[in-house]
Amino acid sequence: MKSLQKKAISAVAVGMLTGLACASAFAEDAPAADAPEVSPITANVTVTNNYIYRGLTQTDSKPAIQGGFDYAHESGFYVGNWNSSISWISDAYGTNGSAQGKGPAGKSVSAPLEMDFYGGFKKELIAEGFASDFGVLQYYYPTSGTPWNQISPNAANPNTTELYVAQNYTFGPVTGFVKFSYAVSTIFGTANSSGSYYPDFTVNYDTGVWGLALNGHVGYQYIAGSVPNGSSYYNLSSIPNGTSNSSLYSYTDWKLGATKDFGGGLSGAIAYTGTNVAAVKGAYGYTSPSGGNLGKAAGLVSLTKTF
Repeated sequence: MKSLQKKAISAVAVGMLTGLACASAFAEDAPAADAPEVSPITANVTVTNNYIYRGLTQTDSKPAIQGGFDYAHESGFYVGNWNSSISWISDAYGTNGSAQGKGPAGKSVSAPLEMDFYGGFKKELIAEGFASDFGVLQYYYPTSGTPWNQISPNAANPNTTELYVAQNYTFGPVTGFVKFSYAVSTIFGTANSSGSYYPDFTVNYDTGVWGLALNGHVGYQYIAGSVPNGSSYYNLSSIPNGTSNSSLYSYTDWKLGATKDFGGGLSGAIAYTGTNVAAVKGAYGYTSPSGGNLGKAAGLVSLTKTF
């Protein structure tokens, strides 16, 4: 985050009147400049070759533009908004989408944007460098087209609400956090999935060289509930009644990468991500319009500017 800074007001030279010696003495006696002020409001803009979230591409391996802002009060309370271009809803539920129930029936839904709204409390309650974080996150997808209850028995409104708790840690050059997110609504368009959760662990190592840091992450997305009766696989064969969502959609994701601080609020990142998303009956649990795996291993390159 980039803080707003006051410009130091330089002393006016008086050498024209009292000579260089007096001017030098005046400079020595001048008060020090004020310390930089930190703004409670920050903003960020990112361009990336692929928007990957929890190991799954949200843009079918295409570029995305992202941005948001945050307000953090000195008490520890904070609110924010973050947005990104996406295509996964249109890819799945558009006229030629990969999910069943569109196309010939003339039913379709499109949503080009993800909007996240969040708020919480973050404070170093344990010790310096060990901030605890509690909050709520609302994923909102403005959609157009056929109402969700007319699309498919497998589908639900993708808007998702999660509660989360995280514990940050610092051990010298090693930082990171452990986090647990719990969905109090259905999650990302999966029917009957309230109660899903996502525990994850992230670690960063500041190399101390050229502003480079190494990053690692692993998480597990558990999808609760059961598939609605009357649902079908990608190949149109029937899914047995009572089949758990977890058997089709739960998975582990991971990421290895590096970040570079260029200074002035500009940073870059590269990463390699992947999942163990399973294939069932000829299709992956998260399938692209072309039948590909949305959780396949992929390279990620991004550039972020913070203000």
